[in-house]
Amino acid sequence: MIYLNGDWLPIEEAKVSVLDRGFIFGDGVYEYVPVIRGRPYRLDGHLARLANSCREIGLKNPYSDARWTELVHEIARRNGPHDQGVYWQVTRGVARRDHAFPKDVEPTVFMMSNPLPQLTPAQVEDGVACYTVPDTRWHRCHIKSISLLGNVLARQFASERGGVEAIMLRDGHLSEASASNVFCVIDGRLVSPPKDHLMLGGITLDGVWELAAANGVPREMRRVSEVELRAADEIWLSSSSKGVVAVTRLDDVPVGHASHRGRPGPLFRRMYQWIWADMYGNTLPKAAE
Repeated sequence: MIYLNGDWLPIEEAKVSVLDRGFIFGDGVYEYVPVIRGRPYRLDGHLARLANSCREIGLKNPYSDARWTELVHEIARRNGPHDQGVYWQVTRGVARRDHAFPKDVEPTVFMMSNPLPQLTPAQVEDGVACYTVPDTRWHRCHIKSISLLGNVLARQFASERGGVEAIMLRDGHLSEASASNVFCVIDGRLVSPPKDHLMLGGITLDGVWELAAANGVPREMRRVSEVELRAADEIWLSSSSKGVVAVTRLDDVPVGHASHRGRPGPLFRRMYQWIWADMYGNTLPKAAE
């Protein structure tokens, strides 16, 4: 079942006008939240980011946080019993095609959910391959826009080469991946790029950052050069659908220090346990010895 403008119906029966500005212009924003054992993971962060995305593009947020929360729970319940990944988007609505914003138009709200993807045991144990691409997107990447062509083309580049993600570089520095944030372990410190207009601040990124602090991991949010990325002791991806996963090959070159080159590193293995506990509601484990 999906939700569309107040109605619950099978996805096969859902219809949106061809004049919807989401279809015509990509004029809208979206969110995606895991619902695990009936509990949306860090939903407050997702709702705050949705509100910010709406403000940034001058789009009316159609529902209160309380109403969004009800809908997230309800769609996960209707499509369960498995853990769900809930996707929703808000577009500016249906109007005559014109670049300028229409007046007195109601936003279009669409929600769906699917079983939550899981990393395979091989991906957790062995890590994944990624490829770098130039970040040629616009300069407002902090907005979670449905206009994702740049991200799509980057991911396609990596996919055609057997990679799971494309890691983007802008002006010689790391920005993010096509659908993930990126962390590096450099000289024993966890490092990630600043949350500015050149990347989307991930909710799972916030979780990783908090868990690192809680477990005494030195951390630093700053610009990361391409040279540092390629020489990093460890590289990770984080996202709402993945949690965290280690990058063990970058542009066909093994990642990491000699002791674990081409394998997930020791700090990743600890963080994987912590983020799993955080996502699945278990007691936060102590840092591994």
